[in-house]
Amino acid sequence: MQGDSPGGEAAEVADRLALARAAVEAVADPEIPVLTIADLGVLRDVRLEDDAVAVTITPTYSGCPAMDVIALEIETALARAGFAAARVRTTLSPAWTTDWLTEAGREKLRAYGIAPPPAGAGRAALVGAPAPACPLCGSARSELISAFGSTPCKALHRCLDCREPFDAFKCH
Repeated sequence: MQGDSPGGEAAEVADRLALARAAVEAVADPEIPVLTIADLGVLRDVRLEDDAVAVTITPTYSGCPAMDVIALEIETALARAGFAAARVRTTLSPAWTTDWLTEAGREKLRAYGIAPPPAGAGRAALVGAPAPACPLCGSARSELISAFGSTPCKALHRCLDCREPFDAFKCH
């Protein structure tokens, strides 16, 4: 039997881990539902520990109100995938950075009407960052309306060409 051999057992563990990872990677961000927590870079680790799936997540900023919902959605996704026991851990170190957004995530943000932060900008963009490009018309000319957008991780901008307001993901 395959499960009796050491290689068979390793393959079974790898398959279970892949199933758990796929279930967790598909969890949507509750504030920006077009993004998964994998797209966002909030998902840091998925591993099998004894009889449970251990998942590590990092909030986009400390105090993010979405983290409790994300943890619950992770547990629900794992239960649906056949994993009865899950441990969701939140870690603040290293601190999340917009550099952890995937390219697919940046494209999803743009298509959803949210200006993504420039790739590689990270924390350096906090000081003297250029204005974000309008996700609606592509213009590089925009202005900040409010440092506070529809969620704490976004700021409200207006395009100076098409004149439409848009959210821009804040760089961290």
